[in-house]
Amino acid sequence: MSDFYQTGVVATFHKLGKGNLEEIESKLESYARERPIALVLPSLYSELAGDALSRIIDQLKEVKYIKEIVVTLGPTSDREFQNAKQFFSVLPQKTSIIWNSGKRMKKIYRAIEAEDLPTGLEGKGRSVWMAYGYVLAQREFNSIALHDCDIVTYSRDMLARLCYPVTNPSLDYDFCKGYYSRVTGKMHGRVTRLLVTPLIRALEKLIGDHPLLVFFDSFRYILAGEFSMDINLARVNKIPGDWGLEVGTLAEVYKNTSINRVCQVDIAENYEHKHQSLSPEDASKGLNKMCVDICKSIFRTLASEGIIFSDGFFKTLVATYARTAQDMLKRYEDDASINSLLFDRHEESLSVETFTSGIKRAAEVITKDPLGVPLISSWDRVTAALPDILDRIRESVGEDNR
Repeated sequence: MSDFYQTGVVATFHKLGKGNLEEIESKLESYARERPIALVLPSLYSELAGDALSRIIDQLKEVKYIKEIVVTLGPTSDREFQNAKQFFSVLPQKTSIIWNSGKRMKKIYRAIEAEDLPTGLEGKGRSVWMAYGYVLAQREFNSIALHDCDIVTYSRDMLARLCYPVTNPSLDYDFCKGYYSRVTGKMHGRVTRLLVTPLIRALEKLIGDHPLLVFFDSFRYILAGEFSMDINLARVNKIPGDWGLEVGTLAEVYKNTSINRVCQVDIAENYEHKHQSLSPEDASKGLNKMCVDICKSIFRTLASEGIIFSDGFFKTLVATYARTAQDMLKRYEDDASINSLLFDRHEESLSVETFTSGIKRAAEVITKDPLGVPLISSWDRVTAALPDILDRIRESVGEDNR
């Protein structure tokens, strides 16, 4: 059972007492008649062969309040796309699959890029962004929910709890982020525990209580990929096209809505999905690349808030981060001990060392190029340049799914 402590400036909804899945699903079915929900599933083709996605599909078969499921696929051949259509055809809800590497969607991307609007590199960020465009094109949804397709411990109450704060008209939040613990025989979530949280707190020591840093530090699991949001945020939010997706999304939410309309909800007692390797020797892979991308996103977001960075600032930040991370590492070690969990101090220390190098690398990139690769354009910007683009997306996806 979770505690009921309210964290920072963001409303926190806990998992208290006995389960109430049937009750909130019944309410969601009623609310969703007037406030329809679309579920976006960003998926790699390789995930179709995994146990996690099969379990997710089995659970989603029982969900009655989702009006449409939108699967947005990573790189996929024609044969693989046909297999994906067959795989997801068992879902009872209306299900549309976005073939991002198909000729019709490539034409859409080219049309947008021809207007000098960035669409990002091929990856999750771009796939999710295009799914938002398709949902907006339907002109019938009140909100969007999103979660990954590799959740081994998935159950449908995750989705219900995620959707409830945005769909219930009495609560009426604009954005709801999921959180959870990630524990097996040891603690997981190294990037959150040992990079993002100590980095944000190191930045707070140097900059002070900046509202954006306080906002970031209010989230129990800032890198959680599960959230729901009002459809209008999907229209105005820009999206990072790299591993900075989660942090970048929160930065856009901070900019585009009131903090009082943002919440987080405990969606699972434990959460397990695939783990990335640390790759300490290669900054282009694994958690090492994730670290650099996340740091760049945080630094650029702060720069847009008027924070001035210098070589001296970054040197002090690296030293402050290293000290803060080591202090937190000791806390996690003691937390693991009282819970009889395995704690590999060498592995954890190596993570901190790798992340320290990643912060330095990100700082070098920011110093040379403060703007960097532009965020993927918001849909209101795209539709201003191409008024018929949403209709073209809807028609292209429809043709691909026939």
